[in-house]
Formats: sequence, C-alpha cells, structure tokens
Amino acid sequence: MESTVKIFSGRATRILAEQIAKNYGVDLGNIIISEFSDGEFIPSFEETVRGSKVFIIQSTPPPSDNLMELLLMIDAAKRASASQIVAVMPYFGMARQDRKDKPRVPIGAKLVTNMLTTAGATRVMTCDLHADQIQGFLEVPVDHLYASSVFVDYIRSLNLDNLTIASPDMGGSKRANTYAKHLGCEMVICYKHRKKANEIGDMRVIGEVKGKHVVLVDDMVDTAGTLTTAADMMIQQGALSVRAVCTHPVLSGSAYDRIEQSHMMELIVTDTLPSKKSPKIKILSIAPMFANVIKNVACNESISKNFIS
Repeated sequence: MESTVKIFSGRATRILAEQIAKNYGVDLGNIIISEFSDGEFIPSFEETVRGSKVFIIQSTPPPSDNLMELLLMIDAAKRASASQIVAVMPYFGMARQDRKDKPRVPIGAKLVTNMLTTAGATRVMTCDLHADQIQGFLEVPVDHLYASSVFVDYIRSLNLDNLTIASPDMGGSKRANTYAKHLGCEMVICYKHRKKANEIGDMRVIGEVKGKHVVLVDDMVDTAGTLTTAADMMIQQGALSVRAVCTHPVLSGSAYDRIEQSHMMELIVTDTLPSKKSPKIKILSIAPMFANVIKNVACNESISKNFIS
C-alpha cells in the first residue's frame, strides 16, 4: 500500500507553505499550535499521520521559537507513527555558524542538525545553505536545492548587454562562477575586510565593471551593508547599473533604508522568508520548485533536473 503524502506548516513560513501545497495539488494538513499564557507552545496534528510521508515546512530565522516549533512538530509526527518525516527548511537558520572561527565559540549549525535528527527527521530539504558542508553534519539524506534555477531565468529575461556577475566576497566566488558560466558572461569579485560581524571595514573590486550591467549574487541579504556598499562603489567605478539576487531576505536592522538610499537598481529575492514590500525589491517564488522536488522525493524519483551546476 502506497504511503499518503501530507504537507504541514509551522507559523514562520505559512504563506510559502500554502503555495507549495497548492503547487503540489493538496491542501495543507490541519495542525493547531496552542500557547500557554507564559508563551510556551505545543503543536497538535488534528488528523492522522500514521504510515504517512509527512513534509513539515518551516524556515528557522530568529527567534529560536521557530526552530523549536519545527522540532516539536517533528517529534509529534514521530510519536504519531509517520513513516517518513521530512523537515523542509527553505531557510536554514544558524547556517553561518558552520565552524569555529575563533576559540571558545559553538558550531551552531552542527547543533541544529543534531537536534533535527534527535527529534526524528528522516530527511532534510533546504535551499542555498550558507555553507555547503552543513550537508555533511547530517546523518540523514539532504536535498540541497538552489534558487539559481529561478534567478538565472529572471536575469536572462532582463536582456542586459555587457552583463557581469559579481560575488560580494571571496567565499561566494563559486556561486558567482556558476551563474557566470550559465549566463555566458564575465565575473568580478569584491574583496571585503570586516571590522566585526555585519560591519565592513574596507571593500575593493577585483575585475573591471566600467560600462557593465552588474548583478551581485549571494545566498542571503541581512543588513544589506555589503550589497549596498558594493553597488555604490561599482557605480562610482563606471558600472551602468547594479542589481543583486539573494535567496534569503533576512533584511534586519536598517536594511530597507540602505537599499532605498543606495544606487542598487533592484534587489531580487525569493520567498523563503517573509519580507516587506519595497519598490526596489522583487520577490520570486520558489514554491513550484519545492513542490516539484517534494513530489519526486515522495515518488522516489530523481531530483537532479532541478539543479544548475
């Protein structure tokens, strides 16, 4: 007997989850999250999941309640005898804590993966991890999807002459190179020195941007300090226009103000995280991609056609 596929959602990514379920062709499963007066919460599946393939959609940005909510839902599904439990995490929180970059600090991403497997996740599905090696932290299968399949089509639709792809830092050069290869264009790299987290001390461009339409590529945009500094610098060096594509719109602090006041023409993001409307921000949905991959995983079919490499 074939297992039933059921899709549920936490509160952090409800709108995206509804779109994923709609693209898949089912309604979101019925789950209630009750809260005590002190803020403690408890999820309850209001329909049977026994023997089902359960996909639980929840991005895990701060506060940590979002992660805890996902863990509790996974635990509830395990105790309700679901046959498979897939944690669908469009945005994997704490992915920046992937190593010890100085003494006496945690590896938060490893701790999160430990908690996911302890809770009962049998598979993890995510998008554009900040560090690829996080896949190796998990002892269960990981479907690491890339928003490049969405972004590349959009960039092509702009029909820009003299297109150049830019990486905002050295660590993103591999990602930028992938875009440049598929778009058949040149690539430049920004070299930045940070004074501390979220604060740039110095930035330079390695490569020529004069007379070019530049598209910066990154996995996330947090304070937007790097992107807006890079955009302004490239315009000063003769770039015709600067856009940015970033999968995860964290957009904290003064990010929206920086974007509005910068020379960046457009910021293109996905809906892995909810974001406010802004005239300079365009949101592309990754719901169809996730729905397609969920369908292939549920049917034990290949998902390799969803990758651009």
